Amino acid sequence: MVWVPILLLGLFAMLTAILVLRLPRQGWMLFGAVLMFGLAGYGVQGSPGLPAAPKQAIERATQSGEALVAARRGLFDDGTPPPHYLVMSDGFARQGRYSEATALLRQGVDANPGDAEGWLALAIALVEHADGQLTPPALYAFERAQEAFPAHPGAGYFLGMAYLRAGKPVEARKVWAELLERSPADAPWREDLAFRIAGLDELIAQMEGMRQMMETQRTAPASPAMEERP
Repeated sequence: MVWVPILLLGLFAMLTAILVLRLPRQGWMLFGAVLMFGLAGYGVQGSPGLPAAPKQAIERATQSGEALVAARRGLFDDGTPPPHYLVMSDGFARQGRYSEATALLRQGVDANPGDAEGWLALAIALVEHADGQLTPPALYAFERAQEAFPAHPGAGYFLGMAYLRAGKPVEARKVWAELLERSPADAPWREDLAFRIAGLDELIAQMEGMRQMMETQRTAPASPAMEERP
C-alpha cells in the first residue's frame, strides 16, 4: 500500500478558509483534498452564497470528483488494478455523477462486502450526492469501510473530513483522535496526525473564545451614551 506522506498537510489552512473566507459548502471537501493530497490545478472560485452558472457548476463537480477519486486511490493503490465496479463508479464520480456512482458501488459492495475501498468510495459518493450531508447511509458505509480494513486510516480520515465539511470540528477532532489512538506506534501518519489534531484543538479553542466574546457583548448592558440616543 502506498501511503501519501502529505495526507494531512494543509488542514489548518483549510479550516481557516472555511471559517474566515467562508467557502461555499460544496467547496470544502475539494479544498481539503487539494491541500492535503497536493492535487494541483484547481482553484476554488465563485461567490459564496450565489448560485453558480450551470457550466460552472458542472466544471466544479467534475474537478471535485477528480480530486476525491485521486485522493482515495492514492491511499489504496498497491499496484494492482481495482475491481471493475470501482473503476466504473470512479468514472461517474469524476464527472460529478454521484447518483450513478452510488448505484454501482452499492452493487459492488453487496457482491464484495469485504472491499474496504469500495465501502469508502460509497461513503464519499453518498456525502457528495447529499450535498455534503453526513447521512445515516454514509455513516454506515464509513463504518463498513473501517470494519473491512481496521488498520487502514482512510475511513477515519475521510469521516473526519466529512464532519469538517458539515461544520462539526469537535466531531472531526474525536474521529481523528480515535484514529491516532488505534494507529500503530510506527504508523507513518502518526506524527502528522498528532500535529494536525493539535492545530484543530487550537482552532476549536479560538472558536470557543470568539463565541464567548460574542455572548458577552450580546448580554452586556448598553452604555449610557447608547441609552441616551433617540
